[in-house]
Amino acid sequence: MKRIKQLYINNLFFYALLGIIVLFCSAFFFTALYNAVWLLLIMLIAFLGLDILILFLTRTGIEGTRTTPEKLSNGDENPIKISLRNLYTFPIGVKIVDEIPFQFQIRNFEIIRKIKASSLDELNYQLRPTERGEYFFGSLNIYVQSPLRLISRRFSFDSNQMVPTYPSYIQLRKYDLMAFSNNLFQYGVKKIRRIGHTMEFEQIKEYVQGDDIRTLNWKATSKKNALMVNQFQDEKSQSVYMMIDKGRVMKMPFNGLSLLDYAINSTLVLSNVILKKQDKAGMFSFSKKVENRVAAEKRSSQMQKIMGNLYNIKTDFFESDYSRLYVDIKKNITQRSLLLLYTNFETLDGLHRQLPYLKAIAKNHLLVVVFFNNTELNQLINKKTNTLQEIYDKVIAEKFAFEKRLIINELKKYGIYSVLTQPENLTLETINKYLEIKSRGIL
Repeated sequence: MKRIKQLYINNLFFYALLGIIVLFCSAFFFTALYNAVWLLLIMLIAFLGLDILILFLTRTGIEGTRTTPEKLSNGDENPIKISLRNLYTFPIGVKIVDEIPFQFQIRNFEIIRKIKASSLDELNYQLRPTERGEYFFGSLNIYVQSPLRLISRRFSFDSNQMVPTYPSYIQLRKYDLMAFSNNLFQYGVKKIRRIGHTMEFEQIKEYVQGDDIRTLNWKATSKKNALMVNQFQDEKSQSVYMMIDKGRVMKMPFNGLSLLDYAINSTLVLSNVILKKQDKAGMFSFSKKVENRVAAEKRSSQMQKIMGNLYNIKTDFFESDYSRLYVDIKKNITQRSLLLLYTNFETLDGLHRQLPYLKAIAKNHLLVVVFFNNTELNQLINKKTNTLQEIYDKVIAEKFAFEKRLIINELKKYGIYSVLTQPENLTLETINKYLEIKSRGIL
């Protein structure tokens, strides 16, 4: 661990020196002050020397460490821990200046603390990244002052520390137990009544002792003149694919996070719920071409594969090619599957350009289009208007909001399910839709 020792003169010294200069000027008129001012100057220099001596007498006056998570969670508050140990035999004042990664654009970060003699102090602060990638921390700078407070001694620790930022694994942990909870609505998940059996029909067989009498098939019993029962097998795992549109429509930001990153975070959490429900989870992204493909499986390593591909999704936000998406699905997904398409349609015309491809996909698969409600438009609609311009803005906002509802109706006409949600509720709404489809046996 590299340490750099530097000395800095504090403002208190300059204020004291300025006061002495003023007294020297006064001594020109009041000569009786002259000797006293010289004495003050000598005392100031002596205290400065003493302050330097007590701060630099020991080679290691303080120890400091920055503890970060192994990886940062995108869009969430991540705790950063700083530990300081005072090795001096007197209490000190410290100013902590941590060199935070440039992505946060925080240029005035500092924390001022007092630490007792020979003691340990710990503190935490939070960082919320809004994009995936590598984040480099600079040096952890600690400026130490003695009780005299004339100078500061700088110590630097933990320079050039890299922490990767992954899709929101904090949300993943939050919803991890949802698949097994008997009280899902405490998380905001809708309570859905299961219709029918949780198993698939296999055959009709003769009744033997121990069979469930509730499965008696009375028609077969009357024909065979013997008790016959329906035999069921565990339902087969269903394939669920998350398709992430990484085109220009997903560049729109909300609360510092793009729609693309909201979709990526939702995909990670939903994949975990799907696997816990014993279904097969897969994903891919598309724009000009289809990329980041993970085939739908339910292996133990599936979550790591999905997280790795979500981390590596990069885009230049071109116009998305839905014709290529259709051809790719036709070629690579041969079994009927549940497809959740994360995209965004702002107007009905925008939907109509892609509707032929969506209809073609929905012929062979159960398609759910997930798109976003513009929360800023909602604020404009609910805002009280006072001027003519505000009235115009409100009418236009209401027109766009109405078109979102028309898009839902248009998709419904062709048997395409939809989820219209606010970006911050995306994960919860998509989990609700998946659980609803699974419980009703629609797939």
